[in-house]
Amino acid sequence: MTTGRILRFDEVRGYGFIAPDEGGEDVFMHANDLLDDKHLFQAGVVVAFDVEDSGRGLKASNISIASSADAPAAEPAVVPPAPRADEPGDTVSAARFRGEITETLLAAAPTLTAAQIVQLRRQLVQLAQDHGWVEPG
Repeated sequence: MTTGRILRFDEVRGYGFIAPDEGGEDVFMHANDLLDDKHLFQAGVVVAFDVEDSGRGLKASNISIASSADAPAAEPAVVPPAPRADEPGDTVSAARFRGEITETLLAAAPTLTAAQIVQLRRQLVQLAQDHGWVEPG
């Protein structure tokens, strides 16, 4: 079982994303996989979950609110916005860039499905990494 923090969860649409504590790609979450009451799943909440590769990306299953013993005390609940590059050639981490892309896509096009967001985000991160705008990873 893996732990992570919810980046965003739309209770009406029934989906969101989790940032795994061990890093890496954000994991898609769907309301059908929640083991606790849906209203408890909000941005910043630490959850425990299983990870599956859905063919479209990583998907969480068996999602529950993590006990305090499971929850690492480290990172803040919400990822702060990426700092602007001061000098040409400055880069940001791939995880931070993914978070910024997710928030931007949800704000700009709220009718996008989770699968569309994951697909767009993957391509944008790859493009940014190919150009050296984002750190590999």
